[in-house]
Amino acid sequence: MNRAPTFSLDGKVAVVTGGLGLLGRQHGLALAAAGAHVAVADLDRRAAEQFACELTKHSGRRACGCHVDITDAGAVTSLCDEVQQTLGPIDVLVNNAAIDDKFSADVCDDASTVERYPLERWRAMLETNVTGTFLCCQIIGRGMADRAAGSIINIASTYGVVAPDQALYRNADGSQSFFKGPAYPTTKGAVIALTRFLAAYWGNRGVRVNALSPGGVDNGQDAGFVARYSARTPLGRMAAPTDYQGAVVFLASEASSYMTGANLVVDGGWTVW
Repeated sequence: MNRAPTFSLDGKVAVVTGGLGLLGRQHGLALAAAGAHVAVADLDRRAAEQFACELTKHSGRRACGCHVDITDAGAVTSLCDEVQQTLGPIDVLVNNAAIDDKFSADVCDDASTVERYPLERWRAMLETNVTGTFLCCQIIGRGMADRAAGSIINIASTYGVVAPDQALYRNADGSQSFFKGPAYPTTKGAVIALTRFLAAYWGNRGVRVNALSPGGVDNGQDAGFVARYSARTPLGRMAAPTDYQGAVVFLASEASSYMTGANLVVDGGWTVW
């Protein structure tokens, strides 16, 4: 009798970088609920430890909070060592840590235009979103390759697949005080390309590498922005932070055992147009 693929992560050890972020917390909650022992990795160790305690309280699974600066190879190595000593060999890595441009609908940001986009902002985003993701894959992934097992999930974005619609960022009077900058879409496109490279490179060593591209998440944005985004989305709304929990568990578990090098787009239909 054939058995259905399992979504269980019972006893697996998972690391979530950017584990204190809006989606990072949801990734941790979902993995713990599926049975994983979760390492919450972020810049603030104390806050990460507090959230790890919450995970243990809600799921009964072991969890730990760790400090990491993903742009520092030494810090990522220390994270890897700490997690293995505390929870065991790492089975799942969720590369969630990233930075993005911030904007306010009522504040003019002339530097958001391509013509004036600050080089330091561009470099900072490349360093965190691309180099940081690479370092985590390199350092944690090689342990997976040595054990011939593991799942890496790189959090990308719909903006790594399609260009931003700048009309979303217009004011009610039609003026535009902010543009979605070039760095974030560029870095997320690079994350998708890195995912494909690593999937091919490690495929014969038992390591699966996939990307998850979320759509926009409702996080208290300006009402006009939410309305414009929702109107452009076939499902008629922005995502709730919990909308990606199932996708993360799927990619982490044996339910996706024949899936690697893919970019799973979960965006309410945003990219169908």
